[in-house]
Amino acid sequence: MNQILIALFIGICAGIVDIIPMIIQKLNKREILSAFVHYLALGLIIPFVNWELSGWLTGIIISLLSAIPIMIIVFPKDKKAIIPMFALSILLGAGIGYFGEMFIR
Repeated sequence: MNQILIALFIGICAGIVDIIPMIIQKLNKREILSAFVHYLALGLIIPFVNWELSGWLTGIIISLLSAIPIMIIVFPKDKKAIIPMFALSILLGAGIGYFGEMFIR
């Protein structure tokens, strides 16, 4: 149970980091909630995946794979948003994987 709570905390932290720029830009509340829930879920998934890779690398791979469908939806509306989405997916995925490996595995 403690591992799940730690993973939940990691996901909440990642979600907050992701939505801060979105709040500053005054994006739609539904988009902000979607981004937060995305990283909350990744916080519960990434730390428990064991691909025999470094935690940060596993996090990057899973984060990018899960962000691709969102990027496909966003691209026609806002082509400039893809670069920050890609960068944050790498950064937050690596962070979730690193801290998941440090505190859970």
